[in-house]
Amino acid sequence: MMKNLSNAAISGEVKKITEQQLKDQLTWMTAPLFYLIVFLSTFLFTGCKKYERSEANSEAQSISNKKINDDKELLTYYKGLDPKTLWELQQARAATARYSNIDNAFRDQYKDLGLVMQNMGFHFLKAELVDSVFDFRRPEILVYNKKINGSFELVALEYAVPIDPQHPNAPPEGFTGNADDWDFNTLNSGWWTLHAWVWENNPDGVFNMTNPLVIVRQ
Repeated sequence: MMKNLSNAAISGEVKKITEQQLKDQLTWMTAPLFYLIVFLSTFLFTGCKKYERSEANSEAQSISNKKINDDKELLTYYKGLDPKTLWELQQARAATARYSNIDNAFRDQYKDLGLVMQNMGFHFLKAELVDSVFDFRRPEILVYNKKINGSFELVALEYAVPIDPQHPNAPPEGFTGNADDWDFNTLNSGWWTLHAWVWENNPDGVFNMTNPLVIVRQ
């Protein structure tokens, strides 16, 4: 009987040792796997963050490059203008960039005037801006043309200032310099109007009323 008890004790000890060894072995086997999963997760997360930063930097660089190209366009197209006039034109372009999407113009209360002219385009007016103050960053009229697919493309800004009855023959101050080409327009109760072709090159000049490159499609 003692022998049986001894054998049972030994068997129990062996079983206990075997279970402990198995537990240790499983711990040893699973620990590296756990750390491997943590490492891979960290690596993938870091990689995603780097990709997102890379994408953001790429987009910022693209915007920056477009700004540089826009400035170069104005400097290339319209040589001979006063440097301050060029700066004002660049500012006018930057201030109206959002209207490249005509939906933004509608949201800002620009409305179709129903005025469509060849070598000029489709006119959209924000009536509340029409006053005696000239602000090159806030044009009273946006001029669009239609692309082949029918979508609207911003081509020019147009400024409208009421004719002063006290000085009917005196055009507004406008942009710096003397290159402005204000038109004495007796429509709409009498306005002085001025085009600035900052979104479409005009070989006849940035302030010329018409642009031979703008072919209007109805």
